[in-house]
Amino acid sequence: MQADDRDSVAATLHPPAADAAAATALTPRKKTSELHEVFRHLLRNRAAVVGLIIIGGFVFVSVFAPLFSTHDPLRTNLGNRLQPPNREHLLGTDELGRDLFSRMLYGGRISLNIGVISVLIGVLVGVPIGAISGYFGGKLDILTQRFIDIMIAFPGILLAIVVVTVLGVGVENVMIATGVASIPIYARLVRGSVLAIKEQSYVAAAHAAGLGHLRIIFRQILPNCLAPIIVQSTFQIATSILWAAGLGFLGLGAQAPTPEWGAILSNGRAYIRTAHHLTTYPGLAILLMVLGFNLVGDGLRDALDPKTR
Repeated sequence: MQADDRDSVAATLHPPAADAAAATALTPRKKTSELHEVFRHLLRNRAAVVGLIIIGGFVFVSVFAPLFSTHDPLRTNLGNRLQPPNREHLLGTDELGRDLFSRMLYGGRISLNIGVISVLIGVLVGVPIGAISGYFGGKLDILTQRFIDIMIAFPGILLAIVVVTVLGVGVENVMIATGVASIPIYARLVRGSVLAIKEQSYVAAAHAAGLGHLRIIFRQILPNCLAPIIVQSTFQIATSILWAAGLGFLGLGAQAPTPEWGAILSNGRAYIRTAHHLTTYPGLAILLMVLGFNLVGDGLRDALDPKTR
């Protein structure tokens, strides 16, 4: 490579140091100010603030469930079965006399864990697949996308049911099942972003500078895909919580006596006329948590998009 060519590539990858604006853009202060701007824009969105309050409330009471719990969530007392909400049992009791309020608190832990861990599985597997597929293209892209097409052909909850059927019932397997069901979502999302970003001039300059493919993918391209990944992850947590509740409702999730919102809702079906609180409160909890994550996801989508600021 000639000296002039090397200078041209260096200028493309790293703007001249004489430009104060470019130098400032590379400093941590600039990154901090961008994060501050995103956070400020998010807080200006009232719906997003409501979502943050809802999520924060659920996280707080779930993490500190032993402090707020008034009874042992697994202790049965048939003499107190199907009691309506009262002073001793704030949300009443279930068909075995267990305190519903305490079971709801511990059930929130399970739902949040399933939502977060399943999204981590989807991100850790789906993002690299989408990035490599979109970057290299060719036969690798065709084979990868046909496999993703097969996974997408199944509705997410149906794919999760198939995985749970193969692995067996249980909370851990529900996390894996919902995580596997979210893999094609991230793979398609990242692939589309990579196809657009890899045509940018700074990526071509990185190639000319002799940077390796993996370094270009993980250092040059993927950082510019973070915004859609973050937004999708927020929505996906809500979706995974719904899927987990659906699996629990069908008896494929947490098994008795583990308190899980979908299972509590399923057990209360037989008493919906005589003890409607067994279905009302877990249903409202699922609704509010999913609503909270969706509101925050909408706010993040607007806050991370420079066009809407």
